[in-house]
Amino acid sequence: MELLIENALAVALMDHERQVLRGASVHVSGRKIVAVGEGLSAPGSERLDASGCVVTPGLVNTHHHLYQTMFRNVPGVQDAELFPWLRALYPLWRHVQPEDVLISAQVGLGELLLSGCTLSTDHFYLFPVDQPNEIIDQTVEAARSLGIRFHPTRGSMSRGESRGGLPPDSVVQDEGAILADCERFADAFHDPSDGSMCRVALAPCSPFSVTPELMRDVAELARERGLRLHTHLAETLDEERYCIDTTGKRPLAYMESVGWVGPDVWYAHGVHFDDAEVAQLGSTSTGVAHCPGSNLRLGSGIARVPALLAAGVPVGLAVDGSASNDASDILAEARLALLVHRVGTGVTSMSASDVLHMATRGGAQVLGWDELGSLEPGKQADMAIFRVDDLAHAGGLHDPVASLVFCGGRRPAEAVLVAGELRVREGKLVQVDEQELAARQNERAAALMRRAGKDPQ
Repeated sequence: MELLIENALAVALMDHERQVLRGASVHVSGRKIVAVGEGLSAPGSERLDASGCVVTPGLVNTHHHLYQTMFRNVPGVQDAELFPWLRALYPLWRHVQPEDVLISAQVGLGELLLSGCTLSTDHFYLFPVDQPNEIIDQTVEAARSLGIRFHPTRGSMSRGESRGGLPPDSVVQDEGAILADCERFADAFHDPSDGSMCRVALAPCSPFSVTPELMRDVAELARERGLRLHTHLAETLDEERYCIDTTGKRPLAYMESVGWVGPDVWYAHGVHFDDAEVAQLGSTSTGVAHCPGSNLRLGSGIARVPALLAAGVPVGLAVDGSASNDASDILAEARLALLVHRVGTGVTSMSASDVLHMATRGGAQVLGWDELGSLEPGKQADMAIFRVDDLAHAGGLHDPVASLVFCGGRRPAEAVLVAGELRVREGKLVQVDEQELAARQNERAAALMRRAGKDPQ
């Protein structure tokens, strides 16, 4: 496919200089960007008029639990902190079935596409004892059905309540079975090639739901297979106390003891790192997925993102699961990150350019996709086109790129390209019927709650 995106009000390259071009065009050939600049000519190409629009690299979501779109806004946990929230939801989650996983992933990934996201990961660690391991495969099928680039992680929980962990035994697995299925899942879906649509990572859930032995074994397996590693860490003070009580170490020191630091590792949240730990993350290039919405919703705290960035830590943005965010809107997450750090650290500590960099190039770095994150010749043609000539942005076009976060509304992206293909056109998903999908999700969510013994209102 030859495509010329022309006459954009602004194109944010997100290159090393973070250049912004006015009145520019982007020439796409096949899956890749050929040229970016003014006065481009591409005879015979399909044309997409971007007048009144800002073009950015595709946004990247570095942490999610897609199955949780079935559990938004659940009564009884709307005002809970992490540990009570988890204890209340585990008994509901254990009733999830493969069809629920497929539909919930389509919903979450569809929302992400509409907010300009072209690459998302998913941390899937929920394997109820009466469901097959292949339940996770439904997330890959969902990504394929929408045409979004995907980085699923084979999560796991091996330490149930009977072994001193937080989750009930009905949602944990034997460690041998976990390792075997990690290999199966990687064999089936990991594609490390340039421009791949799917890469796999391994992701034991957390220090309070996984044994040290599994952490070590998964790290060894991942490095044998060339896979990245992911887990939750330093999210809450409860977790910190748990690690100290059970291992005698703070969370990061514990993770270091089981081989979990380095440029192939990224943590979700990272709210409670001290100065020495921030420096260690920077010196080892260990990444962090920043989840401001979830951290605020659960009262977990404000991550020290300005300090992490100053130390050279790779940081990407993330929406986290929809049971602790209630939305899968990565652009809204960027606006929230802009605002929360101005309260937490000072008004000059976070700029619009900073959060958009985290949402694009930063996220691509955290997930290890070097061919994404900026609009430069030779990079993959993943990009988002946002209309800014509407009422929500009127009077705010002195800096069109910054208006995406300062003048944030909830209007979807005008268009989104993944690997050179339009996956959102005129603010609508190209490959699925949004209303039909929403109706199916609501039906499945109600049925799921009935199976869990809850009466849907």
